[in-house]
Amino acid sequence: MSIIKELYKKIFKIIKDYDNIVIARHIGPDPDALASQIALRDSIKLTFPEKKVLAIGAGVNRFRYIGPLDKLEENLENPLLIVLDVPNFIRVDGIEDLEYKTILKIDHHPAEDIIGEVDWTDETKSSTCEMITNLILNTKLVMDQKIAENLYIGMVFDSDRFLLRNTTQDTFKTVYDLLNNSHINFVPLYDYLYERSIVEEKFRAYLINNIKISENNFGYIYVTDEALKEYNVESSVVSNQVNDFFFIKELICWMFVVYDERNGIYKANIRSRGPIVNEIANKYNGGGHKYASGCRTTNYKDLEKLAQDLDKACEAYLKENI
Repeated sequence: MSIIKELYKKIFKIIKDYDNIVIARHIGPDPDALASQIALRDSIKLTFPEKKVLAIGAGVNRFRYIGPLDKLEENLENPLLIVLDVPNFIRVDGIEDLEYKTILKIDHHPAEDIIGEVDWTDETKSSTCEMITNLILNTKLVMDQKIAENLYIGMVFDSDRFLLRNTTQDTFKTVYDLLNNSHINFVPLYDYLYERSIVEEKFRAYLINNIKISENNFGYIYVTDEALKEYNVESSVVSNQVNDFFFIKELICWMFVVYDERNGIYKANIRSRGPIVNEIANKYNGGGHKYASGCRTTNYKDLEKLAQDLDKACEAYLKENI
């Protein structure tokens, strides 16, 4: 038996062995985090109707089409904690009061401090949804149409329509297997991810017109509260726009910053077409992928230092690659 098939077997067994299961993911979830979480919850519930399976954490109104989340129940006895799409405990959403028995981890970020009793960490995968798709298709876990649609949405989002470096031949094989198995009509699903109001498009023009680009091809913009109010958009819209700058040739790295007034924190989203950025973000309690990272802080000066470090990384990258 191959290593990956043995891993599928271990994951299925630990899921089968627990009556109570809690599925968590990172704070500020994107469609990959939410879709993998909800798809796995629904698959387990279809396969084992007698189990209590909860998908926890704060929701995002923009992504409510993916499905509802659950509230953590008190006195949940000896649950299995499944952690998806997040490598470090500081960014796991909603488990502060949870007393769990053990951890199953499935993630495509570089490994950090979360290590599961059963641990499937593979940073070569495009998305956690790609991993969950393979898990379901290679075990006795059940999939219905909604689960398949969510998994497709998550893969499309985290690969930005299969345009990013994290897309591989295996990604396309997984998509083929999913579509061949489920026969979902995937074209309408793109509307969920890419349909925008004219207000949001005007806001994107604001970002383009106001981003500052250094001589090292590093782009930076801090979106003020005034700008959000002027364009009548929520702070979450800023992070949804960051991938739109991938094909601007004058940029090799860029960072969007916005203040989340509800939670009292600054949010930074970082993307790169060259310099490795996750190691820099780690210095500021952030993290992520080599070319797609972020961080959150209550101190704006941290972000100014982060921007300086990213600009220096761009300078070094240009010297090495010209």
